[in-house]
Amino acid sequence: MSSQRPPQRPPFRKFQARRFCKFCADKTPFIDYKNIRVLKSFLTEKGKIIASRMTNTCAKHQRELAMAIKRARNIALLPFVEK
Repeated sequence: MSSQRPPQRPPFRKFQARRFCKFCADKTPFIDYKNIRVLKSFLTEKGKIIASRMTNTCAKHQRELAMAIKRARNIALLPFVEK
């Protein structure tokens, strides 16, 4: 008395567009700490650095980006905290 299950369908898979690093695509040689317009797009409203999984930057450029943001904060080009 083995109960037979009906055949199951394979799970539905969504195909997403391939993510890519903005800096790799532009072939930027380095991330400039003086370019505030670019750096602000990688900060939240409170001034926190956005994670690489949200911004789709590779590990190498995320490290350079964090260093550039920290340098810009130290010479008062960017605020440490937004109020």
